[in-house]
Amino acid sequence: MSLSKVKVLFQWYKTSLVIIFLFLLNACQVQSYPEDHEQLSEEERIVIRFSHVVGEETPKGLASRKFAELVEERTDGYVEVQVFPNSFLYKDGEEIEALLAGDVQMLAPSTSKITELVPEWKVIDIPFAFENEEEIHDYLNSSAGKILEDKLVQKGFYPLAFWESGFKQVTNNRNALHYPEDFKGLEFRIMSSDILKEQFSLLGAHAQVETFDQVFPLLEQGVLNAQENTYSNIVSKNIHKVQDHLTVSNHGYLGYLVLINDDFWQSLPDEVQVIILDVMEEVTEWEIKKARELNVQEYEYLQECQCIDIHELSDEEKNTWEETLDPLYERFTEKYGAQYIHYLPRFLNY
Repeated sequence: MSLSKVKVLFQWYKTSLVIIFLFLLNACQVQSYPEDHEQLSEEERIVIRFSHVVGEETPKGLASRKFAELVEERTDGYVEVQVFPNSFLYKDGEEIEALLAGDVQMLAPSTSKITELVPEWKVIDIPFAFENEEEIHDYLNSSAGKILEDKLVQKGFYPLAFWESGFKQVTNNRNALHYPEDFKGLEFRIMSSDILKEQFSLLGAHAQVETFDQVFPLLEQGVLNAQENTYSNIVSKNIHKVQDHLTVSNHGYLGYLVLINDDFWQSLPDEVQVIILDVMEEVTEWEIKKARELNVQEYEYLQECQCIDIHELSDEEKNTWEETLDPLYERFTEKYGAQYIHYLPRFLNY
C-alpha cells in the first residue's frame, strides 16, 4: 500500500473516532429543560393560603390578588398563593389563631385585631394621633415601631409589610355628629381594642365588638346604629345604604399588618424568601397608592350619590373631640409605658 493511501486511511480513522466520541458524549448528557411547575401536584408545590376578611375590591383585596399573581409568575408556578377574601375561611376572631396553628400561612389583619396578643399595638388606635399617612410610616420606622415589630416575632409572626386602608370616618342613622354630646346613646360597632371602646365611652356612646362580616346585617337589622370605617370599606360593604349620616372626622387610622407564620417562613428556601420579599415590597408600594386613590374615589362617590348626609368637622368641632379624647393618651401610658407615646408626631417636638 502506498504512503498516500495510508495517510488517507489514517485521516478517515481519526475522523470516525471523533464522530463516534461526540455521538457518545451527546448521548450520555442529560438535556435540561425548564421545569413546568404548573403540572406539579399540591404536595410538590409550595402552597400559601392567604386569608382576609374584607371585599375583593378594597385596597387589601386587590393587593392580595396582585401579590398572589406575581409570586406565582416569578416562581414559574412553584409557589402558589391561594387568596380567600370576605371571611371565606375565617372570621375576625378566628384568623389569628388559625395562622398560629398553621391552618393558614398568611393574614393581613388590622392593627386593632393583633392587640389581643400584642396590646402595645393599641397605640395606633389612639384617636387623632396622626395627621396623615406619612406620619404613620415614620412612626412605624421609629424605635417604638421596631419594638412593636419585635413583639410580633416573639408571638410567632413574621411581619412582611404594613398596608394602608386609610383614616376612619363615623356613620350613624340617627343624627349628624358635630360635638361629643351628639354621640350620647348611639350603639357603635368596633374592632377588638380597649382604646376603641374607651374612645366611644368618653364620647357618651356604647360600643360593641363585632366581626367585620356582621357590620352590615347588624346595622340593617337595627341591632346597632353606628360604626367607624374608611371610605373604601364603607362603600364596598354597602354600609352607606343602611346609614343616614357620615361625619368626615379622620379621627383614627386603619392599617393592616401583613403577617406570615414564622415557622412556615423559616422553612422556606432562601430563594423563595427573596422572591416573596421582593414582590411584597413592590405590591406594598402599589397598595399604598391604590388605597389613597380609592378612598378619594369613594368619597367622591358618596358626595355624588346623595345617598347619605355628609358633614365635615370644622376646626372648632375637631378641637372639642380632641379635648374629650385626650385622656386616652394618659391611660395608654399608664398601661404600656411612655416610650410608645413619645414617638407619636404630636409629642416629638416637646
